Parts: sequence; C-alpha cells; structure tokens
Amino acid sequence: MQIQEAIKHLRENSKKRGFPQTVDLIINLKNINLKDPANKINKEFVLPHGRGKDVSVCVIGEKEEINKDMLGELAKDKKRAKKIIDSYDFFLCEAPLMPIVGKTIGRFLGPRGKMPKPIPPNADKTKFVELAKKSVRIRVKDSPVIHTVVGTENMSDDELKDNIEFLVRKIQETLPKGRAQIKDILLKLTMSKPIKIEVK
Repeated sequence: MQIQEAIKHLRENSKKRGFPQTVDLIINLKNINLKDPANKINKEFVLPHGRGKDVSVCVIGEKEEINKDMLGELAKDKKRAKKIIDSYDFFLCEAPLMPIVGKTIGRFLGPRGKMPKPIPPNADKTKFVELAKKSVRIRVKDSPVIHTVVGTENMSDDELKDNIEFLVRKIQETLPKGRAQIKDILLKLTMSKPIKIEVK
C-alpha cells in the first residue's frame, strides 16, 4: 500500500479516541548481526515537519535547573536521577559540562540512549531546543526492529508522508547495506493494527 493510501486507510478505519493518536513507523530489519557493536544504531533525526506534539527537552548548564552542583547531587541519589531522566525525552548540555555529565549521571543516561547533545559556547540554546523538539531517536540494540513516531493524526497527509519518506531514507543511509537490510515497513496509529506500506 502506498504511503498516502495507508494514511487514508488508517484515518477512515480507526476508532476515534479522546486524544490525538501518534502515527508510528515500524521497520523490520534483516541480515543484520546485532552482536557486532558496529551494527547497533543510536541516532537522532530532525523530522521535516516535527513530531506534531510536545516533546520535553532538558538543558544542563551553569544557570539551568540541572547545573554542576545538581549533577553532583544526582550522582549520589540514583532514584532521583532516574526519575528526572525518565521525565525528559531529550537532553542538551553546555559543552564545558559534558565531561561532568559523563562522570556523574552518564551511567543512567547511557542505557536509556539519552546522552545529551553538546551546545557549543555562545550558541543560541533556543535553536538547539527547537531542533530537539522536532527530533526522533532511532535505536537498534538487541532486536532487529525500529519503532518510532513520525507524527500525529492531527498532521496533514503530506506532512506525514514527508516525515516517513525522510526517515526511511535516513535509516537506509545508516544501515551498512542500505535498503537490502529492510525486510518490510509498516504504519500504524497508537491504537490501530499496523499495515504494510511501500516507500520508494
């Protein structure tokens, strides 16, 4: 099924919910050896039209809520550190504090794939936050499946199509053997069954 045909099918055949459902992309991979660390994927991509919903971004910096002193406190309080980390989708960090983040809470951020992106000195933090809000994180660790958000049902068909095509292209570029390692691609709403789609 072509992308726009699939989006239309999902809209027409899914029960209306009391919230805007996310549109999820599922990519099943093949012929990829995940025991080889080189084949594991942990990347972020900025979607052309964003995710269609709010994303929580935490900035770590000298004058931010999570600063150098707070990092020291969190290093000693595992439960509190994990609670804060789980409450945010993305982390950004002023470049000079990156080594301290690694030493203090890196052991909590790393396994969750949430190590912060560095913000260069004198850079506009607002721009970095806005880009993070439009981003999705792609992780392939133990299972050959990618499951990610590409938008919400409130977005237009064209916006969703652009996001899907962009992301599939980026994932193909990331895979060692490109398209040859993609078994199939599916699309679904939060509460719907997935349907197979064709992406050129």
